[in-house]
Amino acid sequence: MAWLSISIETDCRHAEALADALLEAGALSACIEDADAGTDRETPQFGEPGSVTTPGWERSRVIALLESETDTSALIAACAPIAGLDQTPSFTQETVAEQNWVQLTQSQFDPIRVSERLWIVPSWHQAPDPDAIILVLDPGMAFGTGSHPTTRLCLEWLEQSVTPGISILDYGCGSGILAIAAAKLGASNVLGVDIDLQAVSAATSNAERNAVSARFADSAMDLKGQFDIVVANILSNPLKALAPAICAHVRPGGKLALSGILAEQTEELIASYAPYLPLSVADTRDGWVCLAGIKSKA
Repeated sequence: MAWLSISIETDCRHAEALADALLEAGALSACIEDADAGTDRETPQFGEPGSVTTPGWERSRVIALLESETDTSALIAACAPIAGLDQTPSFTQETVAEQNWVQLTQSQFDPIRVSERLWIVPSWHQAPDPDAIILVLDPGMAFGTGSHPTTRLCLEWLEQSVTPGISILDYGCGSGILAIAAAKLGASNVLGVDIDLQAVSAATSNAERNAVSARFADSAMDLKGQFDIVVANILSNPLKALAPAICAHVRPGGKLALSGILAEQTEELIASYAPYLPLSVADTRDGWVCLAGIKSKA
């Protein structure tokens, strides 16, 4: 079986309405992309909550998937006025052949070597080094597959910092990758919390798959206790707002690591945490920063 993929260029004022109209008219799927993606005019749209004030791209591209027998010209002519367009926009189309979509998706995710002894391996791959510490993790609903620089920074910091028997709190655990890594590196009391219940569920499943003893819970619960290590890989705005709460869970003499921080946000984050715990730059990668520090015993 084959399908038709159509691509229509429009602007941010009409793109969403056009995508909705195509779906209402029977399109199997519809998405909006930056028509200038891959050029020097590409415009980023993703950042921290509240940072995008005018969502959408001035030159947008609506891409829709249709049944193969669809009269594309008639469909677009019917949807254009519904979307508020005065004229029927031009479009291109191509045939999408039947494929093994699962196999195609899996082929895009290869094992990731974090360090000499730490690998992240999707479940459909063999471990490249069976003697290494293997984190079995598939792409899914929760953030944290190991490919993002912030996750790599935290994993590398954990590898250097975790010692057998310590306790660790992963604040904003996502997929659970950091908590699972800590458990495999020897931590014995591992807790991950997240505001997203899907993340909690995904992290629990990932811990079971990796045969590690790590607990995961809703961060809205009454979280108590202090830990030898606290790690938080989220975004700078929530990191700033949560500074007192996060630092309260670091035991005196314990360590804290933060990531999800852009290089230009470094000084602001350090200042936000200064009343509770001194931080400095532990490492950087691709414009992202990992901050770390030790809580005073006084």
